Amino acid sequence: MGFASDAQRKAVWASKNEKGLAMSDKVDKKAMACNKPRRTPTHRTKSHIVKACEGGKEKIIRFGQQGASTAGKPKKGESSKMKAKRKSFKDRHGKNIAKGKMSAAYWADKVKW
Repeated sequence: MGFASDAQRKAVWASKNEKGLAMSDKVDKKAMACNKPRRTPTHRTKSHIVKACEGGKEKIIRFGQQGASTAGKPKKGESSKMKAKRKSFKDRHGKNIAKGKMSAAYWADKVKW
């Protein structure tokens, strides 16, 4: 979706505001709950946002490719192709997933894989 100007893009974001989440360039950290991921359907590149809180620190993290077809949570009777896709993601990002709640890989693993 192309926009003629930055103001037009912001107007569309404001009209599609979901769950009280500010859709402007700056996200209001105070309005978000800790460690509760939310979808961002109007963001150009990232599918989710979360306010990660750990050890008294807060950090806004955007994660997940917008429109990506992920394997999702394991399902009974799942195809071997999807199992391989999930394993591949976890192997590739395992080091970053292990960093915990303050990394995008942790949240992508938890929500999308």
